[in-house]
Amino acid sequence: MAHRESNAGAPLDLTLLRTFLAVHRAGSFTAAARLLGLSQPTVTTQMRSLEEQLGRELFERGPRGVLPTSVADELAAQVAAPLDALATVADRGGPGAGQPPDPVQVAGPAELLCARVLPALAPLTARGVRLRISTGLTDELLEGLRGGRFDLVIATSRPRGRTLASVPLMDEEFVLVASPAWAERIGPDRVAAEGAAALHGLPLVTYAEDLPIARRYWRHVFGVRLSGQAAITVPDLRGVIAAVVAGAGITVLPRYLCQDELASGALVALLAPEDPPINTGYLTQRPGPSDNPHVALVRDRLLRVARAW
Repeated sequence: MAHRESNAGAPLDLTLLRTFLAVHRAGSFTAAARLLGLSQPTVTTQMRSLEEQLGRELFERGPRGVLPTSVADELAAQVAAPLDALATVADRGGPGAGQPPDPVQVAGPAELLCARVLPALAPLTARGVRLRISTGLTDELLEGLRGGRFDLVIATSRPRGRTLASVPLMDEEFVLVASPAWAERIGPDRVAAEGAAALHGLPLVTYAEDLPIARRYWRHVFGVRLSGQAAITVPDLRGVIAAVVAGAGITVLPRYLCQDELASGALVALLAPEDPPINTGYLTQRPGPSDNPHVALVRDRLLRVARAW
């Protein structure tokens, strides 16, 4: 967007500042327009008007939206808190006052949502909280969060940039497992003695063709690159567990997801490395307060309960 001569001294329009803050947080004019209930051309026009008032460029076009300039970052730091406070006061008497809050839109990996998140959030329904759950891959879900489709996303990697706010939620430890029959065929302590060579040629069960979790385990624990093809792929780790318990082969799983099978003996850990691979999940949302008070209830509940995960 072009540099224009400043109208220094003129008061800045609050409407333009609200739109600016939405663009800065959403990372695109289209996503901000959706959040504000405006058309994309209206948002573009308003940002041009604000740039004319300031005489400075605020956003540069990027491959997936817009990138804030240093001027935009400084302006956002100045106006975010006052505008958020004003929005909170204004919303108390808005058209929806006295109406039940909207459902909270929560998204993340299907397995984590089913095994951990939903049991943790179940008590909130007694307080009138309604939930709408969506599953998918992190990159797609974060795009939906930026665009206003979701209120909270549990991401398997820390979001980049300034358009989303995230806090660590939980660490998941990965464990190499097999059924008792396969563990016996491999032999006790053989993996500890021989490393990846003890597993060469064994059928591998995973949730994707590129073997993402297993590749990371091989690299981190054995220090070698995993090659080959999976015997079975199923896009749900609960399906991976079912196949391995039934004797399909070996796999790598988050410990929280297979702890019952490990405790019962349906699965056997093939190795207990001193430094197992660990992945951190992040609870992510758009910056600033939500106009739905139940979003804060859900967020606080997850952060509190996840300490024991």
